[in-house]
Amino acid sequence: MKRVLLMLALLVMPSLAFAQKSTEDEAGDVSEVDKDSSGPLRDRIRPVTGHLFLMKGRFELSPGISISVKDAFFTKYVFGLSATYYFTESLGLSLRGGYALSVTSGAAQICVRDASGNASCRLPTDTELNGLDANGRTKAFGKIGLLAGLDLQWAPVYGKISLTAEKVIGFNMYAMAGPQLVQQGPNNALTVGGNVGLGMRFFFNRWLCLRTELRDVIYMEPNGPIGDSLRNQLMIDFGFSLFFPTTFTEG
Repeated sequence: MKRVLLMLALLVMPSLAFAQKSTEDEAGDVSEVDKDSSGPLRDRIRPVTGHLFLMKGRFELSPGISISVKDAFFTKYVFGLSATYYFTESLGLSLRGGYALSVTSGAAQICVRDASGNASCRLPTDTELNGLDANGRTKAFGKIGLLAGLDLQWAPVYGKISLTAEKVIGFNMYAMAGPQLVQQGPNNALTVGGNVGLGMRFFFNRWLCLRTELRDVIYMEPNGPIGDSLRNQLMIDFGFSLFFPTTFTEG
């Protein structure tokens, strides 16, 4: 019986070795790198190179809303529109305009003491902040109306963000600076100042993107509560942009 089992084992082992060798020959000697390059992931995930979005020679039309920050007396909500033309991929000239709705911020308080020396504080009313005082000066600084500016934009940073394994969006970061015209005070006086800021765009397709900016509007406010004073108004801007023409040719 032992001799029969030994003979069967000797007959089966060459057959198994041949079958294993045939399987390896059919599969080939495939390394891990070759598996990645020939596998299904390569068909689904294409390599991303170059720019997903081009701006040279195109116009950008961008509506948006700006909200002022760190306001002592008035919070401004600016509804605006900007139009930009790009001479190169990184340089553009922008014309912007907007109108600000100034509402009482609630940051400042009016405090008084009674006959016993106890202090009580309350928020100022709109009447107490608007208009001129007995000396002909603005009661509270920071109220603005119309805004208009001309900005030079420079976008040196371009990148890509992978949202999922198969979805990539492009973005760029840019800086801007230029003169600013500000209508401010109860007399709607016009003053010339400056505008500097940083921004980012996130491109959804060839003609639409989301835009956000942080800007500092610098201007001189005449005849304020403490006389003429230099004002710095920080603004956070949110909006979207439409690019024309809506298509571009990759060079």
